[in-house]
Amino acid sequence: MSGHKTRIMYVEDKSGGLSGPAWIGRVTFSKSGQSLTYRGRTFQKLSGRGFKANYFDVDTGEHFWISGPRKDGDDRLYAQSTAPVAIDDDVADEYWAAIRGKPKP
Repeated sequence: MSGHKTRIMYVEDKSGGLSGPAWIGRVTFSKSGQSLTYRGRTFQKLSGRGFKANYFDVDTGEHFWISGPRKDGDDRLYAQSTAPVAIDDDVADEYWAAIRGKPKP
C-alpha cells in the first residue's frame, strides 16, 4: 500500500440513524480516490446516493459520513448529538497539533 495517500479524517457510522459512533483516525485512499480503508474496512463513495452519508462499507453496505476534521472540533453532522467522538491513539498528537492547533487535553 505504499504510495497511497493517507489523511486524518472524521468517520461517523450512520447505519443506525442520524447520529452514530464516530472516530477521528487515519484513512488510506485508493489510487482512484473512489474508495478508502479505515480499521481494515473498505468504504466506497456513494456519489450523492446516500442520505446524510457519503460512503458505504463494501462488505456490509452500512452508510458512513467521512470528511476532513474541523479545526473547531464540531465534526458531527448534527450538532445536537452529545455522543463523544473517539480519537485513535496513533493520530491523537498530530490531530491536536496540526488540525485543532492546541495541546492535547
